[in-house]
Amino acid sequence: MTPTTHVQRTAVVTGAARGIGAAVARRLAGDGLAVGVIDLDETDCGDTVEALTSAGGAAPAVAADVSDEAAVTAAVVRIAAASGPPTVLVCNAGIGPRADLVDMTAQQWDTVLGINLSGPFFAARAVCPHMVTASWGRIVIMSSSSAVGDAGRVDYTGAEVGLIGFTKSLALQLGPHGVTANAIAPDFVVSDMTRASARRLGLSFEEFRHRAEQSIPVGRVGLPDDITHTDSFLVSPGAGFVSGQVIYVADGPVD
Repeated sequence: MTPTTHVQRTAVVTGAARGIGAAVARRLAGDGLAVGVIDLDETDCGDTVEALTSAGGAAPAVAADVSDEAAVTAAVVRIAAASGPPTVLVCNAGIGPRADLVDMTAQQWDTVLGINLSGPFFAARAVCPHMVTASWGRIVIMSSSSAVGDAGRVDYTGAEVGLIGFTKSLALQLGPHGVTANAIAPDFVVSDMTRASARRLGLSFEEFRHRAEQSIPVGRVGLPDDITHTDSFLVSPGAGFVSGQVIYVADGPVD
């Protein structure tokens, strides 16, 4: 379905205070969207909001724990009231702690699935009525190449696999309403998560990055902008025939 000129292009980006989420928010603002950002602490979003304002695409920054259904719903209501009904959603908020299976607590399991898997469910459910009303929408779910397996992170891997199935089901259900849903699954990207991995191994990030680059066919690790280029396309009017897909933004084939 081709969007008409009346479609409101307001985006909601979760986990947008820093890193990949902030980069995506800035890119979408540069593409002409009004961008409302959600993160745990509203004040942490100050730099992102300043960049969005400079690009002319600022919408509210709202504090919300994405694993809290009521908080996510209230955040979307606030963004819609300030900037118009959202028709673009990018679910980026996520965590990836590491623990062996026998050491992993039930609390860690619940926390990871609550943020990484339930969060996108709550956000999509809050936003999709606006998309259905507009007969147009774009949903992008950030998953990970770890969905194919990652020793020491069964909670994270389980959530990422779930996100892929969730995305495909969204595409099937919402496609008749002019709404697409796709997942981006990055490999090694410079981020808070990969910096945390370096710390766990007792390495400087520079050394950790250098080691990774030795096995990467293209000779470098990913950068946040590698994600934003893909995101920009998937939320564009030109991506209307791309739905239910997992786009691996990776340095080579993902097994």
